[in-house]
Amino acid sequence: MKTIGITGGTGLVGRVITRLLVNKGYRVIIFTRHLRPESDGVSYAYWDANKQDISIAALQQLDGIIHLAGEGVADKRWTPQRKLQILESRTIGTSFITNKILQHAPNCRVFVGASAIGYYGADKGGRPFTETDNHSTDFLGSTCKAWEEASESIEGKIRRVLIRIGIVLSTEGGAFKEFAKPVKFGVAPLLGGGKQTVSWIHIEDLAALFVYALENEMIQGVYNGVAPVPVAQSQLMYSIRKNSMGISVPIPVPAFVLKIMLGEMSIEVLKSATVSSNKTEQAGFQFQYTTINKAVAALLGNA
Repeated sequence: MKTIGITGGTGLVGRVITRLLVNKGYRVIIFTRHLRPESDGVSYAYWDANKQDISIAALQQLDGIIHLAGEGVADKRWTPQRKLQILESRTIGTSFITNKILQHAPNCRVFVGASAIGYYGADKGGRPFTETDNHSTDFLGSTCKAWEEASESIEGKIRRVLIRIGIVLSTEGGAFKEFAKPVKFGVAPLLGGGKQTVSWIHIEDLAALFVYALENEMIQGVYNGVAPVPVAQSQLMYSIRKNSMGISVPIPVPAFVLKIMLGEMSIEVLKSATVSSNKTEQAGFQFQYTTINKAVAALLGNA
């Protein structure tokens, strides 16, 4: 039985990956500041990157690691202090865990790390973004670039895979939950008109992609974690309305209102980001949810 470590294993994506790994017969060690009793093939080990502290005994057991940890980008308004927390939680944490793996995890053969499609910035017209495109110089683009660079120390020593994650669709949290919430009350908000492109992925597909990258030795480098068919935000809301009980009315939310409510973060809500899944599909990964309606129907119980 192989042992896989996960940082951020108690978060939205980490919980689904953990369940998938356990179901496939792996033993999972979740690295966390808040230890819990072992159960159902999952144990917990201490780590705190800010204190430069981690369980060496846990590292020594690893055959591979999935690194997800980082402060939530949309959890709070982007003050200068919050932006620094978002950046450093990724760069300091990633540098720390990769260095400790090299020092204390002799059997660890693969590192699968999270990144985000914020790397690319807004659409520039023409073709979708691919893994070879340059990073944007805005806040998220620069943050993702630094995040990815923080794990470069293991390149050539351990197989390294980075997944640039799109908008994750899940009823347990994230953007989808916030989009679906007002529909229950008869309102379907169209943000800034709703024409901006959303490159999305169903959470079950995202978890499967991380495990696919973990298990397949041919997978190396950067891959986009997005479904094959991006959609306009208005199409996403239409699919939520279609698959929800009752009647809801589309209500445009003007860009200036979002800017007042969200500040700088409104840029991310309003921008189009059309991202290609071609490389991921060519690597042999098969998406279960290829269209937005199939994904939303599954999430809302109408599949």
